[in-house]
Formats: sequence, structure tokens, C-alpha cells
Amino acid sequence: MGAGEVISQIIGWIYFLAWTVSFYPQLIQNYRRKSVQGLSVDFLMYNVVGFTCMTVYNSTFYWNSSIQDEYRQRNNGHSNLVAVNDVFFGMHAIIITMATIAQVFMYKRNPGQKPSWFGIALVTGCILGAVGYSIYIGVTGSFWIDFLYYLSYVKLGISFIKYCPQIWINYKSKSTVGWSIHNILLDMTGGSLSIVQLVLDAYLSNDFSGISGNPLKFGLGFISIVFDLIFIVQHYILYRDRTDIYQVEEGKVDIDIKQ
Repeated sequence: MGAGEVISQIIGWIYFLAWTVSFYPQLIQNYRRKSVQGLSVDFLMYNVVGFTCMTVYNSTFYWNSSIQDEYRQRNNGHSNLVAVNDVFFGMHAIIITMATIAQVFMYKRNPGQKPSWFGIALVTGCILGAVGYSIYIGVTGSFWIDFLYYLSYVKLGISFIKYCPQIWINYKSKSTVGWSIHNILLDMTGGSLSIVQLVLDAYLSNDFSGISGNPLKFGLGFISIVFDLIFIVQHYILYRDRTDIYQVEEGKVDIDIKQ
């Protein structure tokens, strides 16, 4: 194994660690506050569906030999750049997101803090689309690799909109209380390193089609960086007051949330 491959693996595990740890600050903050007020439920719902698509996509590309062969046939004999850390990241993300959803039912939340009709309709449409596409492939004998690409596009689409409800909540309340900034800082680190690893792997294999052949990884890294910058601006520039507005509304003593 050359130095480039070693560096790629190191970068891969660092971004895997950053993205993996990024789920815990929100979980811990909810536990400390005994509240999920200020957190978008739509965001959590989108995450479950998105990371499920991501896990199926990555694990199939990594472990299924027939899918790997089909990819090589379409890409001049080059292998897909999905790494083992990509696989386990998705699995872990599903577990932690489900734990955070459990907190929604355990802790204090606002009466209207529930999934929106738009979110429910969107998630239902994605699921029905996946079921319909899989039936179509089974009937026509088309390639399952195209179904995996469909899942990757669903994940990318969800990633593009999943942060929007949280941005809107922060905007309406003029506060980021209830939303962990540490989650964002770690997410931005992971997204940046994910793109670095993908470009490095493409350079080492002398095949930059590996970037276009893995739209999920490149797209997720790029989208996460863009939205993370928005949250950073909200937290550190626009809404710097750390007073827990939800405690104030209930007539309790002001609490300074250290985030």
C-alpha cells in the first residue's frame, strides 16, 4: 500500500469519526435540557429516510460483487470508490437518529412540534418511488445498479432540504437554542474531508470519473458545507443570545445555554 492510499484511509477514518461524533452533541443537549424544543422534527424524519438510502447504497456497492462488476462495465473497468467507513457511517447514523427521535417522545416539546404534512408527503413519495422502481426492475430485468443510483438521488434530495425546517425555526425564534452548533462544526469537518478523500482517491487511481460515479459522496459533502455555513452565520453572527427562550416563555428562570 502506497503513501497516498494510507493518507486516504487516514482521511477517511477522520471524517468518519467527525461525522459520527457529530450526532452526539444534539443527543446530549436534549438530555441535559430534558427538552427538544427548538429542534425540527422534520429534520429527524428526513434523516432516517436519507441515511437508510445511503446505507443500502454504500453497503451494496461495497459488498455485492455483481453490482461492482456492473459499475466497472459502465466505467471503463474502474472500481467504485465507496469505502468501508462510508458503510458503517450510514449504519451508525440510523441508530443515533432513532435514539434522538425517541427523545422527542420522552422530553418536553411544543404542542405543534411534529412532522409537517409536506414532510410526510415527501417521505411517503420517496418510499413509494423506491418500491415502484424495485418492482419495475424485477419485472423488466433492468439493472439494480440504477435502483441504487435512485436511492443516492433520494438521499441527495433529502439532504438538500432537510436542514431548511431547522433554518426556518431558528429564523422565526431569532435563536439557535435547541439546535447544537457542535453538531454543525463536526458536520462541516466531515463534509470537507469527505470531498478531500474522494478527490484524492480519484487522483491516485487516475480516474476522476470516480467522482461523478459516486454522486452521493461528493454531493453530501458539498451540501453539508453550504448549510453548515448558514447555521454558523445564524449562531455566531445573527442570533448570539444564548438565553433559552423556551424556558422564558414558560415563566421559568432564564438559562444560559452554553453551546
